[in-house]
Amino acid sequence: QVQLVESGGGLVQAGGSLRLSCAASGRIFSINAMGWYRQAPGKQRELVATITGGGSTNYADSVKGRFTISRDNAKNTVYLQMNSLKPEDTAVYYCNAAGVTGRNIGGPYDYWGQGTQVTVSS
Repeated sequence: QVQLVESGGGLVQAGGSLRLSCAASGRIFSINAMGWYRQAPGKQRELVATITGGGSTNYADSVKGRFTISRDNAKNTVYLQMNSLKPEDTAVYYCNAAGVTGRNIGGPYDYWGQGTQVTVSS
């Protein structure tokens, strides 16, 4: 009933930039918070950044000052602007929507996107 679709991943050289987008679709009434997580090979999935409907943000220490998360509540879309990318940023990035309510789903529930690959070459 609810689907998160990510876009914007790809291959970029170190120091470059990418902008990830994630749109939640479905009969959604509200989303409490959205965010980005990432998982590199052999590592656990980790938080990258989150943002609430009120605009409060939270960043992993490793991306502070380089990444910026933003949200368009009207479009149920979250963005991640990634600047000064480093090879260690290479991972599959997953979009998350937390506290989702909607028609026929009740809730709140959490949803995950399928992931988008970000590869940063040295």
